[in-house]
Amino acid sequence: MKIIADLVIIALGICMYAVGFCVFILPHHVVIGGMAGVGTLVYYATSGLIPVAVTMYAANAILLAIGYKSLGKWFVMNTIYGMTISSVAIGAMEGYFTSHPPLVQSLPMSMAIGSVLIGLGIGVYYSHHGTNGGTDIIAAVLSTRTKLSMGRVMMIVDISIVALSLFLPFDGDFEARVQARTEIIIYGWLAIFIYSTVADRYLGQGRQTMQIIVLSSKWDEIAKHITRKIGRGVTTLKTTGYWTGKERTMMLVWCRRYEYGHILQAIHQTDQQAFITSSVVRGIEGNGFTFVNPVPFGEPDNDIEEKQKDKAGKGGKNHSDKTGKADKADKVLVEQEAAK
Repeated sequence: MKIIADLVIIALGICMYAVGFCVFILPHHVVIGGMAGVGTLVYYATSGLIPVAVTMYAANAILLAIGYKSLGKWFVMNTIYGMTISSVAIGAMEGYFTSHPPLVQSLPMSMAIGSVLIGLGIGVYYSHHGTNGGTDIIAAVLSTRTKLSMGRVMMIVDISIVALSLFLPFDGDFEARVQARTEIIIYGWLAIFIYSTVADRYLGQGRQTMQIIVLSSKWDEIAKHITRKIGRGVTTLKTTGYWTGKERTMMLVWCRRYEYGHILQAIHQTDQQAFITSSVVRGIEGNGFTFVNPVPFGEPDNDIEEKQKDKAGKGGKNHSDKTGKADKADKVLVEQEAAK
């Protein structure tokens, strides 16, 4: 059931992305990052002959075919699902909104609304391990073959896609083209910044973690309530008060921000005299929270270990060579002293 729920929420997030793009950004001829930006370039370069959705699906399929060996089965399956929903949703809307005046006439206002919707959409489907392909595929492949991080690759690719809008068909000389396109390019870069920031904030809020320290004489009741009714683990530590010299049991609890209120309520209902401290934790990785996969795409890489062994072997060989040479030098010196 969880898989089905995730697939439904991923589809909703992608549809939100499609609404932000088709309704508020595409009608103003603004190019953004990702495959939506590539599709926009092709759409306006061909005067609307090739729809954005067709270009997006074809480009994603080509990228998957090239890089599927570097990606991993689940990433490929998620991408196929996401890019299909994305192309269908954008294909269903782009024809109407490109053939009618923009719903919001003000370019800055339309860009702001569209970028926020795109950012929320990205946050929704990313939080459920979804993707709609595009620069995700390029970044995933290059991150496994180079030292560049996924975020940096995606930023470089997206900025480059927006800059290519300078070369879209234009009636006028190059100077006039630059003057006319510069504002549109800047709006495209601003859109990338806005929707990236919104997506990061959305994902960050969902993963923000709280640490709670509790001192209470009714610690056992509180711990049972937290573990059995809220579903969070409790760590107990034996502590001693410096002034009183009495031993007490301290509880340590980690939880998501949305669970924080429930835990405080449970503590106060059990012991109103409980001493509580809480703080925001940057992140927690592990059981019940988030697992970090050091190799997110493809099979685990043992090259580093093999290189270390090779290096150690070469180091041992070099050390042996140096030791052998030193022994020979000492032997020569001894023979020279004996001859004297």
